[in-house]
Amino acid sequence: MSGDSCQLPLHRLCLQTQAITTGSQAIRPYHEASQMACPKSKTCSYRAALGLGNKYVRLNVGGTLFYTTLQVLTRQDSMLKAMFSGKKEVFIDREGWILIDRCGKHFASILTYLREEAVTLPPGRQGVLELLAEAKHYLIQGLVELCQGGLQDQKEQSLCVIPVITSAKEEVRLIQACTKPVVKLLYNRSNNKYSYTSNSDDNLLKNIELFDKLSLSYNGRVLFIKDVIGDEICCWSFYGQGRKLAEVCCTSIVYATEKKQTKVEFPEARIYEETLNALLYETLPVPDDTLLEATRRRHAHSHAHCGSHSEEEEGPAHSGVDLRERVRRSHVKRYSTYDDRPLGH
Repeated sequence: MSGDSCQLPLHRLCLQTQAITTGSQAIRPYHEASQMACPKSKTCSYRAALGLGNKYVRLNVGGTLFYTTLQVLTRQDSMLKAMFSGKKEVFIDREGWILIDRCGKHFASILTYLREEAVTLPPGRQGVLELLAEAKHYLIQGLVELCQGGLQDQKEQSLCVIPVITSAKEEVRLIQACTKPVVKLLYNRSNNKYSYTSNSDDNLLKNIELFDKLSLSYNGRVLFIKDVIGDEICCWSFYGQGRKLAEVCCTSIVYATEKKQTKVEFPEARIYEETLNALLYETLPVPDDTLLEATRRRHAHSHAHCGSHSEEEEGPAHSGVDLRERVRRSHVKRYSTYDDRPLGH
């Protein structure tokens, strides 16, 4: 049992009053109390009824029982201070419980605020609104302001914030300053000097929709940024620990009836794969060379079967560059003329 509070059924509370210690925790009422007749009560001044020397107060707030001190109830200017300083009449039943005709759901928070001048707001907007209504009823101005501030914070707080970069310098600053992996989508449809293929607009929209879905799924773990002023039409970039890890370009130039056209692809599986690979850099230390080499071989194998090709910077065997310095660049493989295409295509 806590030294500050005690919870007892109502039928035991009447028999064991001596065992109750001081506190302000709610004492849950006996379940059959709702079926009993309402106790007889009288109206009088609290101090006149119980005397100035009584330090402890028993409260029945809407059927929920609380046991607290007179000092807590009169600490701040409020309706409760007026009630328990003799300025307002109170209802007292024949067992000595002070009756308050309000819902007791948030009264424990009321007592906590009176005692400490601070309280943790209930989760959810509805709970804060309920506590605000009680604070207004009891005229506790500080708690009213706390609830109103919490509601304002909930209104302004966004679940997912995606910055749109305005310059190359800003992009570098964001990526270098971020300790989380970064995924950037560059899309700029107006960059094209050729006409688009029939499915390109649809695929461009699919890339944007996937970006939005990923930003919601990995919000808090990955920083997602948009670039609408770059030179590419649709290109994904992946960063970890401040450096570029991979790039997936979704556009290519194709010939259709002797005329060049721009084609936008939607390599969904590859985008998911690179996003998950970027999560390897979520915490320090960064992945070791063995893991990076395994992912590199997996990429090379998958691209050989999916019709795309990957360009990777030289590894340590050729130029002494550490595996962590490589950047995977993936482009969808396309044939630029009819003569380049194999038979049957």
